[in-house]
Amino acid sequence: MRRAALWFALAAIGQAATLGMIDAGPFLHYQHYRPLQELAHTHPWLLVIVAAQAVLVIGTLMRAWGVTRRRSWLLSPARLAVAMALSTCTAATVSAQASRYVTELAFAAALQLLAIGTIVCAVRAVPDGGLKQVTAWFARVMGTRTPDGESSPRLDRFAWTAAVVATILAAALNVLSYQRLPHVPDEVAYQEHAAYFAKGMLTMPAAPVPAAFDVDLMEYEPGRWYSPVPPGWPAVLAVGAAVGLPWLVNPVLTGVNVLLAYLVIGRMYSRRLSRMAVILLAASPWNLFLGMSLMTHTLTLTCVLVAAFGVLRARMTGRFWWGAVAGLGVAGTSLIRPLDGVIVGALIGLWSIGFGGARLAWKSLAGLAIGTALLGAIVLPYNYAVTGDPLRFPINAYVDKHYTKNANAYGFGPDRGMGWAIDPNPGHTPFDAMVNTNLNIFGINTDLFGWGTGSLVLVAWLLCSGSVTRRDGPMIATVLAFWAAYFPYYFSGGPDFGARYWFPIIVPLVALTARGLDKLVDAAGPRAIVATGALIAMALLIYVPWRAIDKYHHFRGMEPGLRTLASDHQFGANDLVLVHGSRFPDYAAAFALNPIDLQAPVPIYVWDRDATIRREIVHAYAGRRIWLVDGPTVTGDGFRVAQGPLLAANLPGQDVAK
Repeated sequence: MRRAALWFALAAIGQAATLGMIDAGPFLHYQHYRPLQELAHTHPWLLVIVAAQAVLVIGTLMRAWGVTRRRSWLLSPARLAVAMALSTCTAATVSAQASRYVTELAFAAALQLLAIGTIVCAVRAVPDGGLKQVTAWFARVMGTRTPDGESSPRLDRFAWTAAVVATILAAALNVLSYQRLPHVPDEVAYQEHAAYFAKGMLTMPAAPVPAAFDVDLMEYEPGRWYSPVPPGWPAVLAVGAAVGLPWLVNPVLTGVNVLLAYLVIGRMYSRRLSRMAVILLAASPWNLFLGMSLMTHTLTLTCVLVAAFGVLRARMTGRFWWGAVAGLGVAGTSLIRPLDGVIVGALIGLWSIGFGGARLAWKSLAGLAIGTALLGAIVLPYNYAVTGDPLRFPINAYVDKHYTKNANAYGFGPDRGMGWAIDPNPGHTPFDAMVNTNLNIFGINTDLFGWGTGSLVLVAWLLCSGSVTRRDGPMIATVLAFWAAYFPYYFSGGPDFGARYWFPIIVPLVALTARGLDKLVDAAGPRAIVATGALIAMALLIYVPWRAIDKYHHFRGMEPGLRTLASDHQFGANDLVLVHGSRFPDYAAAFALNPIDLQAPVPIYVWDRDATIRREIVHAYAGRRIWLVDGPTVTGDGFRVAQGPLLAANLPGQDVAK
């Protein structure tokens, strides 16, 4: 056990050293390994660690090769090579220079293989006596194997414990890393949208000086302003906004998703497999960090799982109402992310009429259609109230107005795209779509589990082992459907939260990973359990804290310093705070602190964008004390009070951001 402990310690140190070589950081770019020349100059000790690790691992495996090659649980050489290729082909993502990409991919793949080798050495060192205890524990906690599809799991203590742990982890990350503040421009709009929904408003009365409250994804019209994003997520987020806890909505939904996944996977496979899968889901960094955020994707997954569970229950009971539940899940998805609604609607529809499972009874099919239509139709009067046309979506009108026609359109063409720096090339072509595919699979291989071995290693093993069965079909089909549907869309989703546009495939991926682990346990015994447990522990203790600190703390320059300034300087109910700096992140961070009623007796935060706007806003808020605050892009070190409190008559001139 001492020898095994030393190997596991080496695996942990190796993963930490590997993460130290990565340039991720809080600003908007895809992560890459730093060039070897840079590492040799700035962090040579990291290279020394992995070099020493490589010598120890290679030497140990070479001495053990005579025994290892006779183990029947290993794949044939050809299948093993394919599995390793599948697992490591996205160990790094594309770069602008092909030579840089090839070099980085080779280096990243070598590190990933080294992590696999270290875990193999560690589990080989575990004595047989300890393995008997692992086998007994695994059977007691996970349960005995039953034929797939013959169990009907209920929400037991195991499921609730996993859900509570996932909720606590996501909430803790939101408080400690995200600091209960929106960080992505989309989140700023979602929070505002939810706040005025919570007040019973479809749009807000016009701001006194609209240009002084200008942030992304807010539309300013004569007499009113509003967010053009789809209404599904802001409507649910409004529940949290109404009680002053919008930041807690996604963490709670993270736990709900664990419960729903437990029921869905358990019905499609077995209780044993569903328990393995929800452990993976509850510990997934991808799941936890999106659950920490204010983004739409956690609720989208909730609706997808509701739709799947409704179909499974309708198939068992033949009842109308379970079909209607499935329809509500499909429609809910469409109200949050319309393209995801189309994908899920197609998948659920095909599944319901007999593809990948028995056809539903006619009553259930009717319920599915009616549930989808009734909830989905809500978007028509909403569109009419906002745009004047029930078939014109506010987000499409917003993009057409502020960018160019077809900038956000579906399909290929030279006019696609909004000119963002993280978009691979102008327009959208099949080549760009392949680049997006690489970016997203790389994000999944990195963030799904946060394993140094690569997150897809067990899926690759399953696919190459010949163990794929008919019951895996719906899971594989879901993964392929999201890839195919987003292939013609110009944007990958960016580096915010990994492959977020593909997030609903997380449940199929954890199910397939659990399937791979289950088969590996049959072939390799309890050492596979020990290896997976070690990987999960290292992800939670090393990868998650690293990601939380390195990337998501003050992500994209958004930080809560203005809240601290307001408290320290006692900004009062009759104060006007002029924020000097860029639109994002300086003013966006301040905007998030504003009330819906911009005449309320609380501090009002405005963008000090130029002298004309300053005069107009000071006139509009005549009589208020004035504070001048410099934002982080001005100070280089957080928000800082430049002057104040002042009266309008004493307000000096100053340079302002363009």
